[in-house]
Amino acid sequence: MSMQVGGSEGDDAVIASINTTPLVDVMLVLLIIFLITIPVVTTSIPVTLPKERIEARQTKPENVIISVDSAGNLFWYDAKISSVEALVDKLKTVAKADPQPEVQIRGDMAARYEGVGKIIYACQRAGIVKVAFITEPPAQGG
Repeated sequence: MSMQVGGSEGDDAVIASINTTPLVDVMLVLLIIFLITIPVVTTSIPVTLPKERIEARQTKPENVIISVDSAGNLFWYDAKISSVEALVDKLKTVAKADPQPEVQIRGDMAARYEGVGKIIYACQRAGIVKVAFITEPPAQGG
């Protein structure tokens, strides 16, 4: 290893080149840090998610049970309903009761969302306040 302490008379020129290697290293490290943290920041929106809870409820005789089968047919208890307008008319008569009964929807797993959506929309049009979904608990052991 040697070091040049003094120079000859013609070596007094200023070196005009900048060593950019440390600058490039720092920029690459910052780029990697931003690439790693940006997906975490975009998915960390504060949202309160519902917790899974199985709640055993007692079915009251005044509750209305509306079912949707896999073909999309609507049923008021066991009687088939011909149209959504007929459902709205039935729900309007029920909505006048005091206290207002709860409408419980039983949707077949293979049913399209359209059938359940029709029931929810009919409840909204009739002025029903409480709507619930009847489900089965998951199988034991996973």
